[in-house]
Amino acid sequence: MGKLLIVGTVAFDEIETPFGKTDKILGGAATFIGLAASQYNNVESGIVSIVGEDLPQAYIDILKDKNIDLSSLEIVKGGKTFYWKGKYHNDLNSRDTLATELNTLADFSPEVSEGFKDADVVMLGNLHPSTQLSVINQMEKRPKLIVLDTMNFWMDNALPELMEVIKHIDVLTINDEEARQLTNEYSLVKAAKAIREMGPKYLVIKKGENGALLFHEEKIFFAPALPLEEVFDPTGAGDTFAGGFAGYLAASNDLSFNNMKNAVIHGSNLASFCVERFGTERMQNLKKEEVNKRLHQFKALTQFDIELK
Repeated sequence: MGKLLIVGTVAFDEIETPFGKTDKILGGAATFIGLAASQYNNVESGIVSIVGEDLPQAYIDILKDKNIDLSSLEIVKGGKTFYWKGKYHNDLNSRDTLATELNTLADFSPEVSEGFKDADVVMLGNLHPSTQLSVINQMEKRPKLIVLDTMNFWMDNALPELMEVIKHIDVLTINDEEARQLTNEYSLVKAAKAIREMGPKYLVIKKGENGALLFHEEKIFFAPALPLEEVFDPTGAGDTFAGGFAGYLAASNDLSFNNMKNAVIHGSNLASFCVERFGTERMQNLKKEEVNKRLHQFKALTQFDIELK
C-alpha cells in the first residue's frame, strides 16, 4: 500500500457563481486533495494542516469517513479556521476574492506525525513555500515523489522562498499564466524547459477547461478536459486534479513518464466531477462506478487510429 502525505489547508469557503451561492462550507486545498486521493483503495493518506475549534465535527468526520489520517491535523482551542470568500464571473474562469481571513493559518508551523514521515509520495498543496519546505525537511528519508502546487500570489510575495522549495521537488503543477510569470516566457514549451532547469523533472501545466500538459525531458503529453453539460463551481478543481494525480501515482507505485500520463488523465477525470456541485459536495458522494464510467469517456475522447502514409 502506498503512503501519501498531503499538505494544505482545511478551510471554510463561501462561494458565489452565476448559478447560486453558499454560506460557509467545507473547503481548502488539503480537503479537495484528500477527497480525490481517497478514490484509490490501496493508498494510505494523511493530512498536515491546522484548523480552529470552530470547524464542525461533521466536517472532520467527512475526512475520517474517507479513511484519511488526521493525526497531523492541529486543532487550535479557541482558534478560527482559515476562511475564503469569492465570486466567480460569468465565464467561471475568473473570480474576485471578497474576503480572506488567515486566522490559525497565520501562525501555522506544520508537524508531521511519526506515521507519515516515511511517506512514499508528498503532495504539497498551495501554501507559503517556507511551510512546504518545512514538511520536506521533516521526512525521515527522501520520498519517492514530491509534488508541489503553487500560485502567482507566492511568485509575487515569496519568490526567493518559492525558488528554494522548487529545487527540492520532482513535479510542479501550475497553470499556464503562472508558468509564464515564473519564467517570463510566453511559449509554454520554453517556459517548461526553464522550469525544469530550476529543479523539477516533471511539469504539469493546467489549462482549466482546455486540459493539461505534462512535460518531461523532451517529451510532452496533452490531456483534454472532458466537455461537461453542467459546471456549477470551479473551486477546488485544481486541487482535485492534484489529488487524483498524486493518489494514482501513490497507488500504482509506478513513477515512469508513461504512468504519469495515466495520472494526468485520472486527475482530470476527478476534477470533472468536482465542478458539478458547490464545494466538496460532489466529491463526498462520488462512487467508483461513476469514476470508471467517465474514464471510459476520456478514453473514447482521446484514443483513435491515425493512418500514416
